[in-house]
This record gives sequence, structure tokens and C-alpha cells, in this order.
Amino acid sequence: MAIDIEIKDGVGELIINAPPVNALDNAGWKEFAAKMTALGRNEDVNCVVIRAIGKGFQCGVDVKELAADGSLIVELNRGCYDSFAAVYDCPVPTISAVNGFCIGGGLGIAGASDFIIAADDSTYSLPEIDRGALGAATHLMRMVGVQKARRMLYTCETIDAQELLSLGGCTEVVPADQLEARAREVATQIAGKSGKALRLGKQALNGIELLEPKTSYRYEQGFTLELYTTPDSQEARDAFVEKREAKF
Repeated sequence: MAIDIEIKDGVGELIINAPPVNALDNAGWKEFAAKMTALGRNEDVNCVVIRAIGKGFQCGVDVKELAADGSLIVELNRGCYDSFAAVYDCPVPTISAVNGFCIGGGLGIAGASDFIIAADDSTYSLPEIDRGALGAATHLMRMVGVQKARRMLYTCETIDAQELLSLGGCTEVVPADQLEARAREVATQIAGKSGKALRLGKQALNGIELLEPKTSYRYEQGFTLELYTTPDSQEARDAFVEKREAKF
């Protein structure tokens, strides 16, 4: 099992627990989507915190699984889509408490949530081009804006928590050892309010958002699949697995 669930005082916690780096394989993404959906439907839950155990929040798909069986790409795409959509569509507010690295699919999770509380040791990157893939730029744009998201996609560069805060990508930065407690504190404050009001408020906010992430990401995924079938993508994946520089 890659995903743990805890519920207390109206707060549901979805905990990513897939050592060593919290990459999710095909089964892991399906589990994430199913458990996130179930939390959202639980009438005893008024707010959800998404957090992770270990040195980083989440680093996307299991590249080694894909390298071993490229035919999984379509199923994995569906798992990522369903997971990010489950966060965005969750009927109650969602908070991503991000520690350590937040890479690729991690940005999809965090960027689909209502807001982010970041640990001071957290870093953010979208290295998909260096892995022969695309994806999650939709969710990164919700965090850092159009120009910065484009630059991060093209360069694969990393930003830290303070830069994310300056770009409006999180609501606060806290010491790493206080992240879990702070996220739970904010979630408990939210969970104590009217469940009906929270659910209607979430529905209203999703309805008025200018760019609806599920449609945007589905469009983006078409190019992900197209790139995946090219020799350049194969070379990028081989280089990553073999720990060498790619040759194009």
C-alpha cells in the first residue's frame, strides 16, 4: 500500500508513503485516486490534508516501471488524471503540506489542491522534458503563473519554498519540523466550520475559476502520449535509468 489514511476531528489526512522517494507506480496512482475520492465523500470529513512520509513530498510516476513496460503509459496517464481530478474535485477544501522535493506528479497533486503550506526545505521542479515526457504544467501554472511555469518546463530548473511564496504558489512557509502540525492546525480551523457551507464554497470556487484544470490537463496529456512514442523520449528514459547524459 502506497497511501495511508487518517481521520480525526473532521480532518482527513491522505499520506503518501511509498519509499524511498514517493514515486507512484501504476497501482499507486489508482490507489491515490480511489482513497482521495473516498475521503471527499466521507461526511465526517470537512477538510483534507495531503502530506508525505520521508524526505520528499512526491516525485511523479515510477520511471523504472515505465522503462520496463512502455505499454503502461496510457494506464498511467489515466491514473495521474484521476488522481489530480480527485484532489481538484474533492467536495471539501484540500491542503497540500509539502516537504522536501515536489517533482512532476507531485506538482499535479499540490497544484490541484486549494492551497499549499510549504516546508522551508521544500523544492519544486518539472523535469519532464529531461525524462522524455510532458505533464502537470497545467497545475504548475496555478501555482506560479504562466511565464514562470513555461520557463520551468523548458529549463527543468528548480525553485525553493521562498521563491514559491513570492510567486503566490503557497500561503506560507514553515520550518520542516512544524509542517505537519501547522497543516493540521489550519485544517482543524477549517473543519470546524459548517460542512454545508464549506462544500458549497468549494463548488462555487471551482465553478468560477477561469482555467478548469481537468480539461486543460487532458489536453496536455495528448502531447505527453505523442512525445512518449518518439525516439527522443526513449533516449531520455534510457539515460535516466542508466544514470548518464542523454544524447539527442
